Amino acid sequence: MQAVALVTGGSRGVGRGIALALLEEGATVHVTARTVTEAEARVHPQGAGSLESLVEEASGLPGQLTVHRCDHALDEQTMAVVAKIDSLHGGIDILVNNAWPGYEHMVEGTTFTWPLPFWEQPMWRWNAMIDVGLRSAFVASRAATPSMIARKSGLIVNISFWAAELFEGNAIYGVAKAGANKLAADCAHDLMPHGVSALALYPGLVRTEAVMRAAEFMDLSNSESPRFVGRVIARLWNDSALLEKSGRPHVVAELAREYGVVDIDGNRPKPLVREDFME
Repeated sequence: MQAVALVTGGSRGVGRGIALALLEEGATVHVTARTVTEAEARVHPQGAGSLESLVEEASGLPGQLTVHRCDHALDEQTMAVVAKIDSLHGGIDILVNNAWPGYEHMVEGTTFTWPLPFWEQPMWRWNAMIDVGLRSAFVASRAATPSMIARKSGLIVNISFWAAELFEGNAIYGVAKAGANKLAADCAHDLMPHGVSALALYPGLVRTEAVMRAAEFMDLSNSESPRFVGRVIARLWNDSALLEKSGRPHVVAELAREYGVVDIDGNRPKPLVREDFME
């Protein structure tokens, strides 16, 4: 896989899995995160993974990994990473907008704040999901696009979810994911004449570090590994009809069926549909 990819927020969870899956395919992968060392990760409010441990896990894979410390709350750091990659490779082929601090501080004091009505939501959650999560996707896309246009090739992926279309327990979360979808759709409109694609992806239940910590309370029979999303992104990049998929949200497991992609355990997760969230 001759591609240069940037995965934002790639030290843990879905982003980490995407990076590893693209490395498995031989891609040159750049990853950003706030936490570099394991010591930093241990004091993170959600127990983040570190870039240090990602480098160790990626050793032996055929692709080339480069890690960047980056706080996506600061636009200049996001733009600096993209500029660095441009200088090294002449541009980015695949941009995965995954940076997401929205799940941090789920409990404040003794209160689990996630399911509270919107008027009781802490304002930091808006800042994390919109001012950082959604804004950093725009900033990274804006910075990466000129080189894609110059080469008339590129793929921008916004990691989203069904919350964009249905209520999923938190109003701010829904706004953020709807924004990720709309950002992909409108960027795709502007990019279509230049041969560059932008779309949103809906993973299913992903066995991230946080999910596995609560595994005893969950049904993981139809879950996905974090690498599953990355395997699908690799197939998207190689799809000669990619532009036809641009501008729309896609369910990861549905694309996997189309492309014949299996998960790392050989399973083929069932694609979730709207009705699964309306029971």
